[in-house]
Amino acid sequence: MPKNNWTREELILAFNLYLKIPFGKMSRTNKDIIHLASLIGRTSSSVALRLVNFASVDPVLQARGIKGMVGGAKVVSPIWDEFYNNQEELVYLSEKILAEKENSSIENKYHELLFDIKDLKGENVVREVKTRVNQSVFREMVLANYNVKCAITNIDIPELLLASHIMPWSKNEEHRLNPENGICLSALYDKAYDKGIIGISPNYKIVLSSSLKKKKDTPFFKNHFEPIENLKISEPSKYLPRKEFLEFHMDTIFRK
Repeated sequence: MPKNNWTREELILAFNLYLKIPFGKMSRTNKDIIHLASLIGRTSSSVALRLVNFASVDPVLQARGIKGMVGGAKVVSPIWDEFYNNQEELVYLSEKILAEKENSSIENKYHELLFDIKDLKGENVVREVKTRVNQSVFREMVLANYNVKCAITNIDIPELLLASHIMPWSKNEEHRLNPENGICLSALYDKAYDKGIIGISPNYKIVLSSSLKKKKDTPFFKNHFEPIENLKISEPSKYLPRKEFLEFHMDTIFRK
């Protein structure tokens, strides 16, 4: 006997997973889909279908000509709209629900990120927990979007990869968790991008700053920077970096 209609809580969990896995891996055999299905008492096929429903209402995928399964679009649209109007709240809420389904708490699930905040009190604790959890989820989203590979070098060792914000976390609250505002980079290039030593133009090519080019005769420049000049970054599976974000970085952070 088929299970009844999806609850809002179940849809939020499905959306949480949609953000974390590449479009091409939304299959009923995906271990993460199987895990979520077991948590909410549904089949992996039904969870996979819901994820593809989310793809059908994703305007970024629509613009790229990637189509999902439109049959359940009306069911998932309210959650999609809520996320884009309040990203930080819904991502954090989805992680709290997921922790509860796993018979844990968000504090236990993220204890490695939260171990040093025991001296904070009241609203400061809540704010810090939410910030760190959301930053962790943003990293998951961005790494999944680039198939866990550096967009410049294709390094695929997760421990060496970072989710680089294009518009810094502190500069724009609205797009902090927008996957179009992230690029997966290995540590060297993440730091170089964050400090404006390299840039990425709106046509997705790497630009070197004039200060960096002054080092053109050094071995480190020849090994690590000369080969990437004008290189086009790898294309992500779902979300291309938004061009207006790249322009912001080039205009305000990049050292021309």
